[in-house]
Amino acid sequence: MLVITTLLQVILIAIFLLSGVGKIYGLPMHIDNFNRLRLPQWFRVVTGIVQLIGAAMFIIGFWKSDWAEIASLWLGITMIGAILAHVRVKDNLKQAAAAIIILCLLFVLIAKMLL
Repeated sequence: MLVITTLLQVILIAIFLLSGVGKIYGLPMHIDNFNRLRLPQWFRVVTGIVQLIGAAMFIIGFWKSDWAEIASLWLGITMIGAILAHVRVKDNLKQAAAAIIILCLLFVLIAKMLL
């Protein structure tokens, strides 16, 4: 079970580090997505910071498991917000798939940690 949780943590760290940096840096993909979702660009930067904080909490979670649990909840709430943003603009399932899959990974990780 430790191998699975460690692997999931590493995958989620990579996802949120790359996504967070991309949002803060202002990659065109993220700018376009926030425009399409009708969200202000300052919120893109805030979202990037939230994602980087979550990735940092996951890294600390390698030594203090409580931090990984908090990171899962922190980023899970963020992904629920992302899914709701997709629903609000009537995106199809394909457009919301990344947020849904990441939320599922977070649920799996927290379930593994708590069992």
